[in-house]
Amino acid sequence: MAGATAERPARRVRPVGVVVAVLTTVVLVFFALRLVTDVPHLVDGTVPDDDLAELYVAHPWLAYGHMVPGVLYLLGAPLQLSARVRDRHLRLHRRLGRVLLACGLVSGVLAVVLGFVFAWGGGAETSATLVFGAWFVLCLVLALRAVRSGRIADHRRWMVRAFAVGLGVGTIRLWVGLFTGVQLGLLGMGGTTMPLRATFGVAFWLGLSMHVVAGEWWLRRRPMSPATPGGRST
Repeated sequence: MAGATAERPARRVRPVGVVVAVLTTVVLVFFALRLVTDVPHLVDGTVPDDDLAELYVAHPWLAYGHMVPGVLYLLGAPLQLSARVRDRHLRLHRRLGRVLLACGLVSGVLAVVLGFVFAWGGGAETSATLVFGAWFVLCLVLALRAVRSGRIADHRRWMVRAFAVGLGVGTIRLWVGLFTGVQLGLLGMGGTTMPLRATFGVAFWLGLSMHVVAGEWWLRRRPMSPATPGGRST
């Protein structure tokens, strides 16, 4: 029979999924590097030579209280935003959502605190952390409010906004890497460079603002209609 022998069409790889995977990997790599750098000093009670690492070692509970929930949120959020998982495993969606919402709120609030406690990039980094950290927390709160009111489409929109800006952490790291490479290149040619600390603030503003804009673009491109909690929006 034709229906039995017909091959299933190959699943198309979506560019957004690739971007999410790449940026999540970037976050995981830098988190692993952070652990490799900090843990030996925390165990031995020593102080690292690098002044940025010194801040993490001096405030480990605050730093890792932000990073660990943040990593968990970024790993779990794609499952929450997946229509396939949501429609087929609604109970898992709801339970995981509660956990991830708590992780996101803790990470977001502590991100704002960290922006004041040790913003290595100065005022520009502090202001970016305050603005976008507050936006991230607000998106999560409004998502919770919407789902409790039965406004499922609004809930999903706010969750997309939150995830978009949260994933911006990965893009920040890419900007920092780019700026560091440019600085080294200029130094090699004998040119003048911008202090590395200053580039951190620029990287924060560029990375996070890009993701806020990208989130809004995605929502305009794929509008969500009202749906029941177990249904699929169109």
